[in-house]
Amino acid sequence: MTGKCRRAKIPAIMRADVIIIRLIFTAFLVAAGYFLKPVGEAWFSAGLGGLIAVCIILFELRIRRATLKTLIGAAVGSILGIIGAFLIGLLISRQQSSAVPAEVKTFVTLALTFFMAYVGLMVGAAKGDYLELSALGGILSDKATRRDLKILDTSVIIDGRIADVAETGFLTGTLIIPQFILRELQQVADSPDSSKRQRGRRGLDMLQRLQNNSSLDIQIVETDFPAVKEVDLKLIELGKQLNAVIVTNDFNLNKVSQVRGVDVLNINELANALKPVVLPGEAMRVFILKEGKEYNQGVAYLDDGTMVVVDNARRLIGKNTDIAVTSVLQTTAGKMIFGRLWEEREVGANTGEHRLNGSTRRPSRDSRTGPVPVRIADSEPIAEL
Repeated sequence: MTGKCRRAKIPAIMRADVIIIRLIFTAFLVAAGYFLKPVGEAWFSAGLGGLIAVCIILFELRIRRATLKTLIGAAVGSILGIIGAFLIGLLISRQQSSAVPAEVKTFVTLALTFFMAYVGLMVGAAKGDYLELSALGGILSDKATRRDLKILDTSVIIDGRIADVAETGFLTGTLIIPQFILRELQQVADSPDSSKRQRGRRGLDMLQRLQNNSSLDIQIVETDFPAVKEVDLKLIELGKQLNAVIVTNDFNLNKVSQVRGVDVLNINELANALKPVVLPGEAMRVFILKEGKEYNQGVAYLDDGTMVVVDNARRLIGKNTDIAVTSVLQTTAGKMIFGRLWEEREVGANTGEHRLNGSTRRPSRDSRTGPVPVRIADSEPIAEL
């Protein structure tokens, strides 16, 4: 991690060099104004040179934020505007009318030049996004548009599944770990609470595992926002500043980031998308773990955490049993599977049940009259009414 921290200090050194260059540039203009005296007094000329230097630096700071397409569009627009002003100025200067003084012609020519250059600059900058730089074969490619940055959250580092996803090659681009995330991990690892301490150490182990992966580009940035106290809000601000994606499994951070206009990759959503599909009528073997919300229900869980509600399975708590899937309910929190005991699959031959894929299913178990999820408590899963 020491080598990565050393790499992260390079931008700070570059910023110091830029500040030194700006100071030298300002001092040069001030000295030129003091010795050349373009407007009379030496100190007044030096102050004017310093003011011009400050204006140029402010313009440079603003233009650094623009994309390459905007700069090319502004440059092309201003050049075309100046050429148009020059051609119109030739027509004005060739007028031999004595009614228009030469000073007026000069003023009109200069005013027209500035006007056309300004209009061309603004219109070209506004329409620069329509340029297609890929047609130039990558000679003038906008690197900012090709940056693929992903910021890792504390929760997703501790979770550990991000390391597995990265090792499969599905996670591309540069993984950014902010310094304030490292501080939070260290605080959790040093916590007096044994459970928190274990989670923090697991997160540090996951970071070491990610760094040992030679195919990953991991950078530790020291950018911080002292005015922002919450770590989640710091992540959002850093994502907006770097135009990066936040990788997390925190549901609240996911929602807040979307509201603030920052893209998020949620590991939990990826895991839900990769869960195996279960169709009504299929058989599965589950372990009845506890009693359900409704009368005589049993609740089981699959290996991936999917909740399975089984009718008439209360007497089988603590045992393995075969069930037949009757319906599958997709919720925002994941999937829920409803079923009944496999030994009861033939029951209902005289009650109007029909077969599907070799098993039976009651007609009432459809999408219109299916079970309604009810949350038992904030920490409890969803059960069937």
